[in-house]
Amino acid sequence: TGVLSGVVRERRARPQQGWRHFAYQLTGGRWNPGLSEAEARLRDQLQKIRTPLPGPHSVVVGSIKGGIGKTTVSALLGLALAEYRGDRVIAMDANPDAGTLGDRLVGETLAAKTTVRDLLYALDEIRAHTDLAGYTHLAGRLQVLTSEQEPELSETFSAGDYEAALRLLARYYNAIITDSGTGIVHSAMQGSLRHADSLVIVGAPTNDGASRAARTFRWLAANGYRHLTEDAVVVLSYDRHSPDIDDRVIRDFFAERCRAVIVLPPDPHLQAGGIIDFDALTPGARDAALELAATVAEGFQGRRTHGLASHGFRTPPTDPGGPR
Repeated sequence: TGVLSGVVRERRARPQQGWRHFAYQLTGGRWNPGLSEAEARLRDQLQKIRTPLPGPHSVVVGSIKGGIGKTTVSALLGLALAEYRGDRVIAMDANPDAGTLGDRLVGETLAAKTTVRDLLYALDEIRAHTDLAGYTHLAGRLQVLTSEQEPELSETFSAGDYEAALRLLARYYNAIITDSGTGIVHSAMQGSLRHADSLVIVGAPTNDGASRAARTFRWLAANGYRHLTEDAVVVLSYDRHSPDIDDRVIRDFFAERCRAVIVLPPDPHLQAGGIIDFDALTPGARDAALELAATVAEGFQGRRTHGLASHGFRTPPTDPGGPR
């Protein structure tokens, strides 16, 4: 009472890039031209990415079609969240057919040294995060749990195996990203969907890529996962596209059925198929990755989910040694 609103003038954010930053520095801060549109967009993205998590949150990345960029999207999402958040983020390869998430994040040789199968054999021995760290790999600030590379072992990865690994990870990590297999009715995929808080569906601006993604939507909606599709984020990977396809029709189709549609432009670094270096991305691909992470993180609070928290998974414990 008695305090006037608007007395204190709102200060412009200090620019950190380009000529605006140079002008600010040159004038000792006396002239602040404000943020450019690109810098303001980045600032908004990072603010959303840092949305606090009240407990463990499972993000499942899936598609009914292989070779469409699902693993690339999983890796980009994990790298972006881990780089700009202050809590623990892990990406798990739940592909029962010798997945390549580890190849894209840490390299084939390192990825094969310890896998999710090794973790499952040692579940009873893990009492702390330091024990768990012996079975994961580090890509920047992102922890990675790789899939079994021996075909006869990877095929046995079931919903029970996935849930056992997920229950353990939920004790020590805040955001858990699952790179799922392409077989939507596979046991492990059913386990990931059952406990998912958020869903990312990957498609392509091609007739087959879009139709398979649309079929994924219809199957999920018809089999008890409509809550996931309505809040899903669709990523259209433009690694393959044709001028004969009207991609606006595809984007509009998904925009009417999900929370957001994000376009991942073609990127030479990603197309090479090697270890992903976030700093090596083109500006367009980097922006798309950050926009994906920001959009997913917007669902961390304020939305009712049916995943980890509602299924009794533990909140990550406080670690005296720090967030990582």
